Amino acid sequence: MWVLIVSELLVFGAGLAAFLAVRITDPAGFSEAQSHLHRAGAGVNTIVLVTSGWLAAHAVCAAEAGRARRLRGLIAGAIALGAVFLVLKGMEYADLAAAGISFETHAFFTFSYLLTGFHAAHVVAGMVLLAVVAVPASPRAVETGAAFWHMVDLVWVLLFPVIYLL
Repeated sequence: MWVLIVSELLVFGAGLAAFLAVRITDPAGFSEAQSHLHRAGAGVNTIVLVTSGWLAAHAVCAAEAGRARRLRGLIAGAIALGAVFLVLKGMEYADLAAAGISFETHAFFTFSYLLTGFHAAHVVAGMVLLAVVAVPASPRAVETGAAFWHMVDLVWVLLFPVIYLL
C-alpha cells in the first residue's frame, strides 16, 4: 500500500508542478478562469474530506480496541462524507458545464478538470477500499484502508489552495 500511496503522491505532485509551470505563462488568464470556480464549495469540501479522515482515524482506534460495530459506523460515516464530497464536486462540474466551460476553454480548466477528476476517482476508490476493509475489521486492514484515505485527504489539501486560492 505504501508503494501505491507514494506513487500516487508523485503523480499528483507532477500534475501540480505542471499546473504551476503553465500558470506562470498566463497568470491573468489563470486568475480569470479561477474566478469561475466555487471557492466556498471547495472550502466546504475540504472540511468534509478532512472530517472523513478523522472518522477513518478513529475507525483504526476502534479496530485496535476490537470494537467492530463502532469501527463500521465510523467507516460508514467516512464513506458518507466521501459521497458528500463527490456530490458537491459534481455540482461544481455541472455549473461549469452549464456556463459552457469545458476542458478546452482554457489551460486552467484542462488542469483543473484533470487534477480534480483524478482526485474524485481516488475518492471513489477510497470509499470502496474502506467498505472492503470494514468487513474483516482487522486492525491491519483498517489501518491500510485509512492510510489510503489519508492520502486522498492530503492530495485535496494540496489541490484546494493551488487550484482554488492561488
